Amino acid sequence: MPAHPLPRAADAAAVQASRSRAAQPEDLLQIPWLAAVDDADRARVQADLRVVQVEPGELICRIGRPVTYWFGLVDGLLKMSNDSGSADGRSAPITFTGVSPGGWFGEGTVLKNEVYRYNIQALRRSVVAGISSETFHWLLGRSIGFNRFVMNQLNERLGQFIAAREIDRLTHPDERVARNLAALFHPVLYPGVGEVLRITQQELGYLVGLSRQRVNEALAALQAASVIRVEYGGVRVLDLETLRRYRSG
Repeated sequence: MPAHPLPRAADAAAVQASRSRAAQPEDLLQIPWLAAVDDADRARVQADLRVVQVEPGELICRIGRPVTYWFGLVDGLLKMSNDSGSADGRSAPITFTGVSPGGWFGEGTVLKNEVYRYNIQALRRSVVAGISSETFHWLLGRSIGFNRFVMNQLNERLGQFIAAREIDRLTHPDERVARNLAALFHPVLYPGVGEVLRITQQELGYLVGLSRQRVNEALAALQAASVIRVEYGGVRVLDLETLRRYRSG
């Protein structure tokens, strides 16, 4: 299994630090739920939105830290994991899922005002946006459109984690790569991906728990089955439904 990038000291507080900036018009276009918010409410949201560039290995959310923001990925690639496993060594580190462009995450933690039970880490240089937990709850209290978005998000997230448990039971590497790729192309959770995901074999290996060489073999098999096409700097999905149900041999 490949080594994960080493975490850096930065975490969610980076959004509040001096290196964060106000959202620009091009950032706003990459935030899918803004369209569900009325014009009168959007002004407060846009004033509250902060955007920060994070480096590979940097943590956006850290286990045990209190929630302060609801985050979304404008550009780049993230992973959600527990990284350390259990303190007594009885369980190994687990990668729960990747996060593709357009994906917003951690709404359950913000709703319950809990500490984080997972790490969110950048696999490459990424652009992350966030609104404060206060604005998140303010929107819940007044925006029907925002409530619908969050409810749909939670429903899709539940399905995602049920699928992740099924992936954990798969023993064939090609099938694990196929299901993980399909999850990164989820049209509701990650609407910014489109048909091509910018990802390297090493990054996919971090998410799946396989070596780069074995990921390369799996991608070759999936391409031979005409469900994906490997392109320069990324992967194009040709048949998403078949990719979700892919079985080797």
